[in-house]
Amino acid sequence: MKIYTKSGDRGKTSLYDNIRIDKDSVRVESYGTIDELNSSLGFARNFVLDNKITDIILRLQRELFDVAGELATKEREKFPEKITESHIKGLENIIDDYLSNMNKNEQSKFIIPGSNKGSAALHVSRTICRRAERRIITLSRNEEISPLLIKYVNRLSDVIYTLSRYLETKLSYVDFKKV
Repeated sequence: MKIYTKSGDRGKTSLYDNIRIDKDSVRVESYGTIDELNSSLGFARNFVLDNKITDIILRLQRELFDVAGELATKEREKFPEKITESHIKGLENIIDDYLSNMNKNEQSKFIIPGSNKGSAALHVSRTICRRAERRIITLSRNEEISPLLIKYVNRLSDVIYTLSRYLETKLSYVDFKKV
């Protein structure tokens, strides 16, 4: 099997539904950033020592294939596995579960991220997720994107933040000086 097809040599790529578009389109940028996020989460998973969290990350990585697939399909009805309300509820359950184990007085304070390799790697993933969300919002201004997919990616960044925050071993708070 050859990995190269030469069909993209002129700056076009095929979507899941075989529609050809420019490789630098906002749609390709959107699902490409989701792919980058997925790889980043895989990298982070190697530094996380908590088995429950590594299982969560692996599940999120699988779900990101559905997100990317949905973004890589203009004709939404042609993609078989769409993000649903139950995916979003699952993310909210993770957030609620981990936040309940944190000090309530410290949850809303800004911290300097990355007191260990696991939390640092997840904070990088969080920022990639937020960039993906921005790209998807841009895409949604011109093309139909499922509101559930947008909601999912928003919650996903919250999940990644919550997990990275939970894994912090030494909290360094950011204190803002009053002017």
